Amino acid sequence: MHICCNTVYNIMEKKMSENGDEEEKKQDEAVQLKQLGGVRTMPFILANEVCDRFAASGFHANMITYLTQVLNLPLVEASNTLTNFAGTSSFTPLIGAFIADSFAGRFWTIIAGSIIYILGMITITISATMPDLRPPPCPTQENCTAARTTQLWVLYTALLLTSLGTGGIRPCVVTFAADQFEMTKSKTESRSWNFFNWYYFCMAVASLLALTIVVYIQDNVGWGWGLGIPTIAMALSLVVFVLGSSLYKKVKPGGSPFVRVTQVIVAAVRKRKIVLPPNDSTALYRNKELDANISTNGRLLHSNQFKYLDRAAMVSQSDMKDRSSNEPNLWRLATVHRVEELKTIIRMLPIWAAAILLVASHSHIGSFTIVQARSMDRHLSPEFQIPPATMPIFTTLTVLTFLPLYERLFVPFARSFTKNPAGITCLQRMGIGFGISIFATVASALVEIRRKSVARDFNLLDKPAEIIPISVFWLVPQYFLHGLAEVFMAVGHLEFLYDQSPESMRSTAAALYWIAIAMGSYVSTLVVSLVHKYSGESGGNWLPDRNLNRGRLENYYWLVTGLQVVNFFYYVTCAWFYKYKPVCELREDDDEEEEAAIVDKMKPLLDA
Repeated sequence: MHICCNTVYNIMEKKMSENGDEEEKKQDEAVQLKQLGGVRTMPFILANEVCDRFAASGFHANMITYLTQVLNLPLVEASNTLTNFAGTSSFTPLIGAFIADSFAGRFWTIIAGSIIYILGMITITISATMPDLRPPPCPTQENCTAARTTQLWVLYTALLLTSLGTGGIRPCVVTFAADQFEMTKSKTESRSWNFFNWYYFCMAVASLLALTIVVYIQDNVGWGWGLGIPTIAMALSLVVFVLGSSLYKKVKPGGSPFVRVTQVIVAAVRKRKIVLPPNDSTALYRNKELDANISTNGRLLHSNQFKYLDRAAMVSQSDMKDRSSNEPNLWRLATVHRVEELKTIIRMLPIWAAAILLVASHSHIGSFTIVQARSMDRHLSPEFQIPPATMPIFTTLTVLTFLPLYERLFVPFARSFTKNPAGITCLQRMGIGFGISIFATVASALVEIRRKSVARDFNLLDKPAEIIPISVFWLVPQYFLHGLAEVFMAVGHLEFLYDQSPESMRSTAAALYWIAIAMGSYVSTLVVSLVHKYSGESGGNWLPDRNLNRGRLENYYWLVTGLQVVNFFYYVTCAWFYKYKPVCELREDDDEEEEAAIVDKMKPLLDA
């Protein structure tokens, strides 16, 4: 028995000596990592994102005016063009997320995306300053000469470059900023502030500046300066971001999440005939070292949902690469953590999908409300009137006002009832946003009915270029409600995707946020095109090309309201059955506890 004891001790000493240097190296890396990141990096990262949002908002907010008033495109064609490129801009983040999570990392992906985005903005700025790249002016908006094909291709090239650049920026900036903080559940619950609230607040400030300064310059000074200023801001944002490079905590990419998901599916299909042990997860394969790069903050625990996928973690003789190696063939065997990564994504998809129809309901409203505002009385004084594209400022002001109120008043109030440190869950927060959005669309329909009623009273239905004597502030209630919905829905959706996604897939999860916008934009284009086509067959087109006064825009809003009501009940059903991801957070003393556990298992043998 003494021989046995010595053997055990020798094995343990050998293992400890082999791992000593490696553990010391890991500890040094952990210390260095803790010295990076934190609040001090926020001026550099958020300056980049604020300038990016300033540039993007200034670039896109008034694009409907540029296309209809400068390039002389019909309203529906112009609106669909912007919506389609907005959709493309929201699909490209999936490519950027794949690159960031697989091999490049978020830092370099942001830099590459910013450079491409700047090239796109330079292209459209040049087109706005050169008369040969736009058609003759048409102030009456009747019998206008539309832009030639070559002129449109310059526009499309610029929009495509900005769409590709966006793919590298959008999925990475918010996750890169969050990487600078400890975002585990225990850490976030102990904070008196919510990172995502303040991130969205900074973005709203940037949008506010763009909707006031840039839009005013575009309408009153010229499109050359109006597009040039956002381009300069975007270039400055890249410089500021690079200057903070030495301070950032840069999380190493853990390999392609798409490959890991595919490996789990393939392994599960190959073992489809294996019988799983009932209610016993101890037989499933676990490998801490293999999952180290994709579980730095915690390992996902086994769950009983989608048990078919558990077959991928059942060990068989053919699962190792060779008999002398303990390294698994990942196309035949997956760890519990990797199986749970796939389960987590599957659980999230129904909740994520609910955002698609919400976006589809709102995508074209921004374009149509700007056209409405252009026909209304926008004077604040005899000399000054509000630019139509500045009207979304009321949505932005609502976000800026209610985000701090949400955190300082609503959360403590809700916490007193729910005992939840966050006040309410992100699913409940999203649900409230879905409900408010319905009322926003109802307000849009009622205001359009009122606007046309005044136009009819003053015989202005057939004069689209004339100003209808109704205040543009009638549009403010719908902008207020859209802003309030954003405070709940948009921030809640972003937080849900980050919090519930596997940590190695957070760029991909952020990309899902934008993909929902992309799919919603395309669905919106389809709905608008169908409404424009089939409502016109009866002679009373809901969405006419030139004269909105003779349209039936309110009917389109009622249709959108109905779709949102259906979507709301779908979301409530999905949220009711949703299961939050099970995760075991890692602590600094985890390694010591595991070593103590080994000694405890050996103690009966040693005592004997």
